[in-house]
Amino acid sequence: MGKIIAIANQKGGVGKTTTSVNLAASLGVLEKKVLLIDADPQANATSGLGIDVEGVEIGTYQLLEHTNNAEEAIIKTSSPNLDIIPAHIDLVAIEIELVDKESREYMMKKAIGHLREQYDYILIDCAPSLGLLTLNALTAADSVIIPIQCEYFALEGLGKLLNTIKSVQKIHNPDLDIEGLLLTMFDSRLRLSNQVVEEVQKHFSEMVFETIIQRNVRLSEAPSYGESIINYDAASKGATNYLSLAQELITKNNS
Repeated sequence: MGKIIAIANQKGGVGKTTTSVNLAASLGVLEKKVLLIDADPQANATSGLGIDVEGVEIGTYQLLEHTNNAEEAIIKTSSPNLDIIPAHIDLVAIEIELVDKESREYMMKKAIGHLREQYDYILIDCAPSLGLLTLNALTAADSVIIPIQCEYFALEGLGKLLNTIKSVQKIHNPDLDIEGLLLTMFDSRLRLSNQVVEEVQKHFSEMVFETIIQRNVRLSEAPSYGESIINYDAASKGATNYLSLAQELITKNNS
């Protein structure tokens, strides 16, 4: 039985898509069968894995509208053991289109539940908002990874996200867990980065992943080549960090 993990934070620029793409690729390299679902209208996870966004005809939009089934939307990527359900800019309309539908928060859950049989991990890259798209992802997921940038406003908005997760647990998905808080864009030379790490570890202790994602130029370059960091530069610090995170996740889940 595969595990569904949403990667969410309503703040933009914290490393959600970077984490989604590179954690998925790292799990694939570690011989886990992985599906990445791009649930962000910006479709950066889709282009980050070398898929032409303009050419996407069946993706997350059709999945949530239930006009196509999940199998029709799945595309194989060049990364080993990694498939993707891509996104297109048309996904931006889904929140308006679903608003009047019954059980609108459960559209993703209904569409992907059966895929657990086919994959070890299903990762959902969420949009930087707490709208209906993210709500669908959290309702469908078993757990959530929250990337937190090691910068001044790191904890701003975290309370709001944790409250959203609590209300999803209460109303839509009582089994939703927090998989962990992931510290990203860490620069050991900056005192502020170190202070943020201390602060997060002090307040959330066991909820924080041991792996910290360091700021890395190669990590920033990889998406422009349509590749994960594993394919782009397997010897880089970014690749080492994400492989370490993947290993930590596998160990934690005994999978």
